[in-house]
Amino acid sequence: MSIRRRWREMALSVVLLAAGAAWAGDQPPAVGGTLPDFTLAAPKAAEDQKYLGLAGPTDFKIGDIQAAVVIIEIFNMY
Repeated sequence: MSIRRRWREMALSVVLLAAGAAWAGDQPPAVGGTLPDFTLAAPKAAEDQKYLGLAGPTDFKIGDIQAAVVIIEIFNMY
């Protein structure tokens, strides 16, 4: 795996972790439930925006990512 790709994955992870705190509630998500609708800040680097398939440096939602599958890893840290 290239260093650039690894770096992009790490940047996306940081963005998603930050967003997780924004929509975290008191109850865990239900099995088979849908992801709550929330907005993420776009990566600053044009290369990262292109990697995610975003139109530009504007805020985006998970559904805006142009991919067949989007994997979101959620860390629960206390």
